Amino acid sequence: MTNTMNKSIRCLEQGHVTTPSGFTAGGVHTGLRKKKLDFGWLHSDIPAVAAGVYTTNTFQAAPLKVTQEAIEVDQKIQTIVCNSAIANACTGHIGYKNAKIMQEETAEKMNVAAHHVAVYSTGLIGEQLPMDKIKTGIEQMSEQSAYQVDAFEHAILTTDTVTKHAAVQCEIDGKTVTLGGAAKGSGMIEPNMATMLGFVTTDAVIEHEPLLKALRSVTDQTFNMITVDGDSSTNDSVLVLANQRAGNETLTEDHPDYPVFIQALTLLSEKLAQKIAEDGEGATKLIEVNVTNAHSVTAARKIAKSVISSNLVKTAVYGADPNWGRVVCAVGYSNEPVNPDLVDVFLGPVQVVSGGLPLAFDEEKATDYLINKTIEITVDLHDGDESAKAWGCDLTYQYVTINASYRT
Repeated sequence: MTNTMNKSIRCLEQGHVTTPSGFTAGGVHTGLRKKKLDFGWLHSDIPAVAAGVYTTNTFQAAPLKVTQEAIEVDQKIQTIVCNSAIANACTGHIGYKNAKIMQEETAEKMNVAAHHVAVYSTGLIGEQLPMDKIKTGIEQMSEQSAYQVDAFEHAILTTDTVTKHAAVQCEIDGKTVTLGGAAKGSGMIEPNMATMLGFVTTDAVIEHEPLLKALRSVTDQTFNMITVDGDSSTNDSVLVLANQRAGNETLTEDHPDYPVFIQALTLLSEKLAQKIAEDGEGATKLIEVNVTNAHSVTAARKIAKSVISSNLVKTAVYGADPNWGRVVCAVGYSNEPVNPDLVDVFLGPVQVVSGGLPLAFDEEKATDYLINKTIEITVDLHDGDESAKAWGCDLTYQYVTINASYRT
């Protein structure tokens, strides 16, 4: 990807996952949750080329296994179905069977092939799905009043406080190509992947392999660069569907506009990732860590994740305490070679470290900056020309309250 964003790429302020041509979505209440919407679906009017990335947690949930098996058939998905409240993880052969039933009955209801249905669940680990309620949700998929993208966005949430959506457009072969996205995630966020679900749609014409390669590359820069609490979950995934409606020439890695598509996907994913980090459980602030002038991209990413994952950094930001020592400490234990004598650290516009040594700085100005809702921490390594960003949130009393009573 080039360093300069292509001018044809633009954000759509009111865009959603159904903004690209040919996609619809909906959601209903089935009783999995007491009052809130808890069952949603996303549908393409034709089978769409699909690519996904999935949690690295050993206890990968049954729905993800069913979804991966489906994509392996012909690399296409037409309908995504997702429930919240119960994760269907650590549920053994019964959980797998229930995920398959969810897939098969959705396929029958939507008149699509079973292997063109992707299944997702999110919520409490270790409980079996109440299939009567799941079937109630599937039955309601024919109700046109339920086809509202906002309903889908709400139905996939767990402890999230807001829905998360974005859309961008770009020009490919002179055609307007649109990408839309919806996501959920608030706690257990330490992607590779974490308790995060991301659904991306596009009307681009693209083959499976270049779509998968683009997704993996973009995920490393965006979704895998966020953290809330360092916990990696069992159900996380990002799935991209491309339904070919835009009419551009088929995108391959050799296509001159393939980098434009990657840039657009990166911008969309970055926006969704930031919204997840900002909505961390109990969070009051979004933190962005920017590591510059590293000797490699890998080093920049590891150091940025080390800083953003530090509970001491997160609590200092919550308390508006310009305790730069916590930042350099996190840089130091990143397991990446760093020359301490070269490192500069900034809290927003305030430089607090120069060449590894503390600077006399205006503490009141730094404290005032840390009161803001968005905080940027910059670590300049002066050791190369690579950079990376990571996103997270502050760690608050409310986070403990939420997770101390999650099951009740």
